[in-house]
Amino acid sequence: MIEKLRNYLFDLRDRGRIAIALARAGAMLQARQVDLARPGTWEFCGFSQNGEDGILQVLRSRLRAPSRDFIEVGAGDGVENNTAWLAVAEKYSGLMVEGDAHCADRARRVMRAVNLSVECRRLFVTRENAAGLVPRAPRNAPDVLSLDIDGNDYYVARALLDAGLRPKIAVVEYNSVFGPERRMTIEYREGFDFKRAHETELYYGVSLAGWRACFEGYGYRFVTVERNGANAFFADPAQFDTGFLDGVRGLAFAESQYQLRKFGVPSEEQFRLIASQKFVTI
Repeated sequence: MIEKLRNYLFDLRDRGRIAIALARAGAMLQARQVDLARPGTWEFCGFSQNGEDGILQVLRSRLRAPSRDFIEVGAGDGVENNTAWLAVAEKYSGLMVEGDAHCADRARRVMRAVNLSVECRRLFVTRENAAGLVPRAPRNAPDVLSLDIDGNDYYVARALLDAGLRPKIAVVEYNSVFGPERRMTIEYREGFDFKRAHETELYYGVSLAGWRACFEGYGYRFVTVERNGANAFFADPAQFDTGFLDGVRGLAFAESQYQLRKFGVPSEEQFRLIASQKFVTI
């Protein structure tokens, strides 16, 4: 009985969060004035933490042959992430993967209520098991891949791409602590947890220049970062009409606004706090 009541209260809370997200997105969509050359004008957030919903919406609208599907690794509780807008508002099919058991269970309940075409899987993704996700994705070339696991992101992305995943659009979290020029990531650790890796919680993830080197090596084009300095966007040029990506004047780098507020100093000074840790050059 207690468990049923708890689930009922969670369901009410999540339905309320979905309603708020949809209302927020609707208001921001009405106010937005899109300039295809300036990704800053594309941004809105309904379910995403920053402007990812809007950037993905514009990029998806320019695809030559959209397949209306996605894969998200690090999906959280299914409500606050980069693909909930696709699942809830646009009824895409997809695969959400989350390592935290509690969040994965909540995501599963949410998707059962709003979109049965989305599979929610509980899995702590590593470079060893990432390839196993590719056959579970709706197809090898989904419209969107979102990756945000606050740790071994680079190694997981490489494993997915090497296993044949070819998303038309990829959105990945970068760590602005590395600044705009360093091409690096953390040393791979199985079971990595950024909250325990270093007391500052700054030792995680991939630099923006590192992501650019990674994705460009697979034939992708860098598009932009969003203005709050957390996510970078890449696109497969073959999936867009000639000239569209050439005309985009994306934001080349942005400091994480969260980390800037937390530490009160820019990325170069933040990096000094973790400079003694082990890094890998990309």
